[in-house]
Amino acid sequence: MNGQSRILIGSNRLAGDLCMGEKSRGLVVFAHGRGSGRNSRRNLQVAQALQRLGLATLLFDLLTETEAAEVVQVFDIELLALRLQAVPESLPPAARALPMGLFGASTGAAAAFVAAARQPEIWRVVVSRGGRPDLAHDYLEHVRAASLLIVGGADSEVLALNRAAFKYLRCEKRIEVVPRASHLFEEAGTLHTAAMLAGAWFLDHLSIPA
Repeated sequence: MNGQSRILIGSNRLAGDLCMGEKSRGLVVFAHGRGSGRNSRRNLQVAQALQRLGLATLLFDLLTETEAAEVVQVFDIELLALRLQAVPESLPPAARALPMGLFGASTGAAAAFVAAARQPEIWRVVVSRGGRPDLAHDYLEHVRAASLLIVGGADSEVLALNRAAFKYLRCEKRIEVVPRASHLFEEAGTLHTAAMLAGAWFLDHLSIPA
């Protein structure tokens, strides 16, 4: 990667960190969930792994500070999806020209599926890590992006919800269960495993050939 630049997303001017190089093979936009943001340790670790694979990344705050403090806003999937839908027009031309995908966690994954269903011409891939695709139930059958659901083997409730949601997807899809991983993938090596699964999926379905 050549470097990182700060950009502003949408009419709310939400801060985002764009990292890309001259030969980036695609752009992955992160959609975080409750209690997370562009400076989340977990998101940064996954983003760095994707960058090493030659993918550009965009991490941005989907909510303002005031909104993030209100629980009702954190679970407002419609609002989060609209913020993702505003990303393409906010990107610099070089980034906008790249094939784009979404990496979502928790409620951010639901918003990613809604955005992908509404903008099929833009979003080629959706990857969910410990996500809640069930919260985007009405949109799942309309998603055309290649979709990967990554769930922790020890996260039994969310795993059941993912397996139920998986049945409604009509696109190319896969579900991967990471052994021993809990909801936040805090166990040793589990987040790295999730990042590698995500990276391989993005490279297979998103990237420009090297």
